[in-house]
Amino acid sequence: MQSTPKSGENFWLWFLKIASGILILFILAIHLTVNHFTAPNGLLSHREVVAYFQNPLVLFMEGLFLLLLVIHSLLGLRGIILDLNPPESTRRLIDIIFLVVGTIVSLYGWWLLFAVRSLTS
Repeated sequence: MQSTPKSGENFWLWFLKIASGILILFILAIHLTVNHFTAPNGLLSHREVVAYFQNPLVLFMEGLFLLLLVIHSLLGLRGIILDLNPPESTRRLIDIIFLVVGTIVSLYGWWLLFAVRSLTS
């Protein structure tokens, strides 16, 4: 099976969807390993999460994970909508809505990441 851009989807959006999916799998493996398989009792305590987020590499990885999930999910949903072959004006409106929603969700998620990081353990 070969994956190619859909009608109404340029190469870079298609490539971003594919690349984000691959990166999500890689970061998800790290996330699950650290947060569930190496943690005592299978889950980090609040204190351990706050300490974990003090590492700038962890903050970057979790922030990237959030961004990739938002991008991949919205591009996937956009692809499903493109399958319905909407008019160009509807496509542009959907693109604007998804861009605004993705930006708001990402900013809120990053705010939460930094809020947890600012806590003292």
